[in-house]
Amino acid sequence: MSHTLSVLVEDKPGVLTRVAGLFARRGYNINSLAVGPTEHPAMSRITLVVDVEDNVLEQVTKQLNKLVEVLKIVQLEPDSARRQLLLIKVKAEPANRGQVLDVIQLFQAKAVDITGDTITIESAGAPERMEALIKTLEPLGVKEIVQSGVVAIGRGSRSISDRALRPGRTES
Repeated sequence: MSHTLSVLVEDKPGVLTRVAGLFARRGYNINSLAVGPTEHPAMSRITLVVDVEDNVLEQVTKQLNKLVEVLKIVQLEPDSARRQLLLIKVKAEPANRGQVLDVIQLFQAKAVDITGDTITIESAGAPERMEALIKTLEPLGVKEIVQSGVVAIGRGSRSISDRALRPGRTES
């Protein structure tokens, strides 16, 4: 089962290595990983997507909580706002260029580089939408794909960093 974890950590060297190493040591693959700064300069947010059973996720979460630099871990709900960036280079010879341009328009994507025989497309959105774009373009001749990790944030007014900064914080 796929789980999205939002991990608030201290912005210090080596934290990402320790977090990723925890999964690697246990033989679990990270399907998606994105790291970036937060609204607080001393903190970073790591967004992880992993396919593990619930009991394994619970054990890994407990181990993550033991890392000194980990401030807060939240398992995001399936309806959380999730986005991914995709760059995809597609064959666009005269015979199929019109089809490629139609797909770009259909998916509300953007052509960021056009040459005589290729078009590089940029699209951002829900991971499922990015998968659909790739599947639609595959018959036209995908030459190269680059995808960012998933970034996600819970819906509503609650904030992981607000909760992490409270004295006596508890893990969820």
